[in-house]
Amino acid sequence: MGADYLRRILTARVYDVAIETDLDPAPNLSRRLGCTILLKREDTQPVFSFKLRGAYNKMSQLSQDQLAKGVIAASAGNHAQGVALAARQLGCKALIVMPVTTPSVKIDAVRQRGAEVVLHGDSYSDAYLHALALEKDQGLTFVHPFDDPDVIAGQGTVGLEILRQHADPIDAIFVAVGGGGLIAGVAALVKQLRPETLVIGVQTEDSDAMAQSIEKGERVYLPEVGLFSDGTAVKQVGEETFRLTQKYVDAMLRVDTDAVCAAIKDVYEDTRAIQEPAGALAIAGMKQWVAKNGASRADGSPRTLVAIACGANMNFDRLRFVSERSEIGEQREAVFAVTIPEERGSFKAFCQTLGGLNVTEFNYRISDPRHAHIFLGLQVKNREQAHSIAATLSQAGFHTLDLSDDELAKAHLRHLVGGRSELAENEQLFRFEFPERPGALMTFLTTMNPSWNISLFHYRNHGADYGRILVGLQVPPSDQGRFLEFLTKLGYRHWDESKHPAYQLFLGCQNS
Repeated sequence: MGADYLRRILTARVYDVAIETDLDPAPNLSRRLGCTILLKREDTQPVFSFKLRGAYNKMSQLSQDQLAKGVIAASAGNHAQGVALAARQLGCKALIVMPVTTPSVKIDAVRQRGAEVVLHGDSYSDAYLHALALEKDQGLTFVHPFDDPDVIAGQGTVGLEILRQHADPIDAIFVAVGGGGLIAGVAALVKQLRPETLVIGVQTEDSDAMAQSIEKGERVYLPEVGLFSDGTAVKQVGEETFRLTQKYVDAMLRVDTDAVCAAIKDVYEDTRAIQEPAGALAIAGMKQWVAKNGASRADGSPRTLVAIACGANMNFDRLRFVSERSEIGEQREAVFAVTIPEERGSFKAFCQTLGGLNVTEFNYRISDPRHAHIFLGLQVKNREQAHSIAATLSQAGFHTLDLSDDELAKAHLRHLVGGRSELAENEQLFRFEFPERPGALMTFLTTMNPSWNISLFHYRNHGADYGRILVGLQVPPSDQGRFLEFLTKLGYRHWDESKHPAYQLFLGCQNS
């Protein structure tokens, strides 16, 4: 059977619609990891993913009668685009069943290529069952996204190109895994031609059907799957892809959402291209593997690793979340809950304890007459530094909780710090633009009259030249003249938001 797949891949028809994508060096990532990293750029295909290879190879071998009746497919998006493009090339009708959770960018792309779209279910597996029913009702030919020898062979041409493009030794190839079509094809090819090269699959922790199946020795069915990496959200892998993965794949890795977000950023920094979550899975797994196994071979030479960047159909609205979580995923940001005394001067003393650390986020609202609870984000080099910072703050008398791995804090609590406070008497609300440079906050604190109390503070680093800060200051009416002098001396752009209707509704003190 191995020889049969070798023949199938070598004779696969893909280049009527697909291109041979580049195997690009990733200099920034290579420098950080200490080895040679190469990215197989399947995100540059006409449909922005590898999926058109398998779809076209399958459909190009259908009979004229089958093409005349049309094809049907189930897909979370990328396979759908491949089928739609292949159908247009071959002149046949295509009906695509997609989960209702599919990003709109993928749905629109399928429709623009002339295919009819039916939305059904929350995952690929739900869409798949509905597509099988429609297949029988309408007499269409089903084009499976992964569990078909011709589809697998089409995807296997990715591996063929990698070996042709890099004749020198490759230590490992990392592949994102959903249903298993890509890794089955790549592994079947690579392990027959270069058996010394490791083929390693990568899945998200909440969509790990293949990893669980390999561990249990049989295909498992997941009742629920995570949808962040929608391109790999498969409840059950294919029979043939499972068989090939068992036979040829060396290891399966699991990564979390934050690691995927960090990998999206890594690829962007090297290529200026934005991967969808599934497209960055292989890079996230590769980084995890290097952290555990090291960047060097037994002889001390740097390893050469290939990661398949397999898709760029990113829903633009997700970028906000990716940006928020990428620093934590790279372990370059740590978040803490810190308690300091609710008294004048304690905020300044706390900032002095932080020293030269770069603050990425600061959320605080006065709520207790004795204690101030602060949500703090700091730029760090690694988790060890985060633990050290927590210890330093605790030793300085500030009770500190490290929330860097706490999902509730990262996803929700950071946005919910605040609210009305009866303690915020004589509060004035101002927006400031602080220059994004060390010392800007201390300049603000040292210029401010020490008798005034900060009752609200919100800051989040967004990578701009100026930080946007929201500050509540309790300034007695008799100090208004000195307050205006402070604003002038400070020299930061500012806006008085004290009478903003939303502030009055959600944050304002009734006694102000």
